[in-house]
Amino acid sequence: MRIALAQFNPTVGDIAGNTRKILNCAHAAIAQGADILLTPEMALTGYSPEDLLLRDSFYRACNQAMDELLEIDHITLVIGHPVKLGHECFNAATVLRDGHRLGQYHKMLLPNNEVFDECRYFTPGASPLVFQQGDIKVGVLICEDVWALDPAAETADAGADLVLVLNASPFHRNKIEARHEVLRYRVEETGLPFAYANLSGGQDELVFDGASFAINKAGQIVAQASAFDDELLIVDFEAGDLQPGHQARTPSTLESIYRTLVVGVRDYTVKNGFPGVLLGLSGGIDSALTLAVAVDALGADKVHAVMMPSAYTADISINDSRAMVETLAVQYDEINIWPLYESFIQTLAPSFAGLAADTTEENLQARIRGTLLMALSNKSGKLVLTTGNKSEMTTGYCTLYGDMAGGFAVLKDVAKTVVFELCRWRNQQSQVIPERIITRPPSAELRANQLDQDSLPSYEVLDAIMARYVEENQSAAEIIADGFQAEDVHKVVRLLKTNEYKRRQAPVGPRITHRGFGKDWRYPITNKFS
Repeated sequence: MRIALAQFNPTVGDIAGNTRKILNCAHAAIAQGADILLTPEMALTGYSPEDLLLRDSFYRACNQAMDELLEIDHITLVIGHPVKLGHECFNAATVLRDGHRLGQYHKMLLPNNEVFDECRYFTPGASPLVFQQGDIKVGVLICEDVWALDPAAETADAGADLVLVLNASPFHRNKIEARHEVLRYRVEETGLPFAYANLSGGQDELVFDGASFAINKAGQIVAQASAFDDELLIVDFEAGDLQPGHQARTPSTLESIYRTLVVGVRDYTVKNGFPGVLLGLSGGIDSALTLAVAVDALGADKVHAVMMPSAYTADISINDSRAMVETLAVQYDEINIWPLYESFIQTLAPSFAGLAADTTEENLQARIRGTLLMALSNKSGKLVLTTGNKSEMTTGYCTLYGDMAGGFAVLKDVAKTVVFELCRWRNQQSQVIPERIITRPPSAELRANQLDQDSLPSYEVLDAIMARYVEENQSAAEIIADGFQAEDVHKVVRLLKTNEYKRRQAPVGPRITHRGFGKDWRYPITNKFS
């Protein structure tokens, strides 16, 4: 028996377009002699449709698409889709063959943590599904069902010889390895081989990395699709086990993160119909990385970089920006904001009389830049990419309606220390970021002789505290017990809490950790808990 794992990039809500992709995969699978086409979880609708799942018309459109897929002959289709039965809705997989529905499986375990809200929409299933393909009994599971023993054990008890798993498993660091480890546990517990089909592509803050695979009874990964690409992975089941097939390499951690950012920018821009992107280029490392990602995602002809110097902008910042845009051959403009800034200051002088200069004047510069970028966006239709990183989002070292103004926050879940690592990794592929941008001490350049570390702990310390507090849910006391200075820990935690209102207004951005500042993070803005 030959199985084709359809790893592809759907668009949420584009049921007709997703159906065409499934049909194309089916025809390609038939041409390669496949007996079964396994699609990912929610392949028909994309993941996650969120509150579209509350609309009856959405289910009617899904039913019509399923009727169209029912007409495919000469192959068994396992289709991931939502279904409404009476007053209950299910995350389902339906088995179709030659005009017949052979069975329907309802996902048993509904995740309701991290970025998942499935309990909001679905009723859990209660029964395994095993269907007959020739003389082979084939079980079906959906995503979370394979992360715990019971659904797999019930499928084994129902007589399955092989288990097919439909997945919409979004990326975070080391996720591919985590999936392999979990499936090895299921193999050891059930004695069965598993074929695992995952989505690819970006959906708002989520990026699905694909890397579909097959694991045999010995717990060996015998076939794996490429990460971050569409692919039809062919796997043969013979002599009671899955046989060796194509083995794509697993990318390194830094490559996986970089490609997640690229896919996130590409799909958010393209799927939402933007003709290109704009970003403010400062001569600093964050905007340099954002520019490199944007060009790799969309091509130089779709990227417009704007340098907006002030009296505090160093000559080397301008020169390094010019060098980078020349290397990448993107559209580039320089707009001096200082006359605008002086005009604002003059206008505000009566209201500011007797008050000392402070961060108000610094923020004003950032807000002038944000206004200019949004004006260019309005005129061109291009999407503004913001350039702030996760360390800045944690501490509020960013300006509302200034450098936070835009539609997609490329580095929102990328710590500053990882920004440096990604820049070095990208330059190993080809030198696009001037070395001086990487080696210079970071500065917002909003006042004379300003450095980030004047007001923040070192980024190595800050990011370590952030990882423990935000991503690992450690308390301040636990972090201090690990050897961090109490003053640094309390400062980071205080800044984190007082800047929740900023994060709530930030644009979405690609998730690369298991705890990003998006659906993962849901803290009240008004909050007195200590």
